Amino acid sequence: MSARPAPDASRAELVADTALALLAERGTRGLTHRAVDEAAGLPQGSTSNVARTRQALLELAVRRLADREARTLALHELPDPRAGRLPVVDALALATHRALTRDRELTLARYELALEATRRPELRVHFDAAGARFREQLAALVTALGSTSPERHVLSLVAWADGLMFSCVAGSFGARTPSPQEVRAGLSELLAGMLGD
Repeated sequence: MSARPAPDASRAELVADTALALLAERGTRGLTHRAVDEAAGLPQGSTSNVARTRQALLELAVRRLADREARTLALHELPDPRAGRLPVVDALALATHRALTRDRELTLARYELALEATRRPELRVHFDAAGARFREQLAALVTALGSTSPERHVLSLVAWADGLMFSCVAGSFGARTPSPQEVRAGLSELLAGMLGD
């Protein structure tokens, strides 16, 4: 398990990061309060003090996942789209490639949480709210790039990225990670098809 927060991270962050690492490593069945305590090196009962129920633990993991992925994707730090599409494509391709490589564990945890949210309506609310934050930023970005149908284009862009990540992290393309150049080429083709050359 490699996801460990910085030494000055709060106990809630430690619990959440450890929960995400367990989700990636063992799936939702392997996520228990006791497992988090053991994996994080915390005294027994510490995780229960942070998140009393399983639902609370899952919600904590969803919130932490959203925060960590927001830092990885850093949509607010992307180059100004008015300066041209290519720098934006480069930045988005790099972020997508990181999700396949450096942040692969987070990507796996997100898929575990997404599946769990399909079975728990109370978790779905939190999962969708976290995703909405990202989609709003992406809609502003594609609008600035010239989209005349931002909602539809965001769906296409997210579906493409999620499809690529799922296929390469958990699906039938798992044995081969595309290069940053391949990710960039696919993203560039998608945006050209949506927005025109």
